Amino acid sequence: MARGTARRIDMLLEFLRLETTGGRLLLLATGVALLWANLPGGTYEQFWSLRLPSSAVLDALHLDLTLAGWVTDGLLTVFFFVAGLEVKRELTVGELAGWRVAALPVVAALGGMMVPAVVAIAVSGGAAAHGGAWAVPVATDIAFALGVLALAGSTLPSGVRVLLLSLAVIDDLGAIALVGVLFAHDVRLWWLAGGLLLCLAYGLLHRLRWTPAWLVVPVAVGAWVCVQGGGVHATVTGIALGLLTPVRARGGEDESACDRLLHRLHPLSAGVVVPIFALAAAGIPSPRPPTRSATRWRGGRGRAAARQTGRHPARRVAGGADPARRAAARGRLG
Repeated sequence: MARGTARRIDMLLEFLRLETTGGRLLLLATGVALLWANLPGGTYEQFWSLRLPSSAVLDALHLDLTLAGWVTDGLLTVFFFVAGLEVKRELTVGELAGWRVAALPVVAALGGMMVPAVVAIAVSGGAAAHGGAWAVPVATDIAFALGVLALAGSTLPSGVRVLLLSLAVIDDLGAIALVGVLFAHDVRLWWLAGGLLLCLAYGLLHRLRWTPAWLVVPVAVGAWVCVQGGGVHATVTGIALGLLTPVRARGGEDESACDRLLHRLHPLSAGVVVPIFALAAAGIPSPRPPTRSATRWRGGRGRAAARQTGRHPARRVAGGADPARRAAARGRLG
């Protein structure tokens, strides 16, 4: 009985490790979210706006988040950690090893940030330049982009996914840094310093090979809490920890820490985290006729056009999912 259960679990994990599985679950969750968001009664917004009971601990740690916030700021960190592991492996021992090759996704990411901002300003007649609206289309929705890419992955060269993954991660880091520098007014440096120290402690533990789960997991969670408390998009913690994970096996190891973590976490990331994120973020109500002023309407039109310029059409719409939209929700963009 136990042997049969273990075999079924192994089969399920192998199924979730398939690239196309994550993409299909992502599209399915997106469809469910769109249907749910357009049902009468507003249950979609009500559900994802739920909060945990207020407590002094949550307030002190700046964790008074909505359910959607826990998904986009918390659960999605696992996805970014896996993405960081893959990027670190490719930049170190993979197809992007070497400065000349690695420069390509960096340059492409910079272009992917600048072009949508320019298009937003141009199409809006300059309206998007006021109040920081131009920053909204800057960030790539890496989860949706890679999910759709996985469905077409079998028809593409192997290096394309690696390039796009690196491009998307760099683009996201750039967008987070941009919003943090230009629009964040409540950054808490002491919290960020604590997060940096815990990230360095995570890297040191791997270097010393002191990596039992009971020690490494609390350090990683503590780093996430500190970055979240620092007022910066907390998913950057996942990327940082992924980049700090060793990618080469050392003496006595059958596989590197990076490969070991990828093998364990990829099914969770592709089969659970990304579909839940899509369910929380992709619920867009049917459009209504604009009632805003002409200037604000032009700004919105510019942002919409910019999102189609080298961007994936699916966007993060839940508060906290897109760095610039998250900043706007907090009143940082005017």
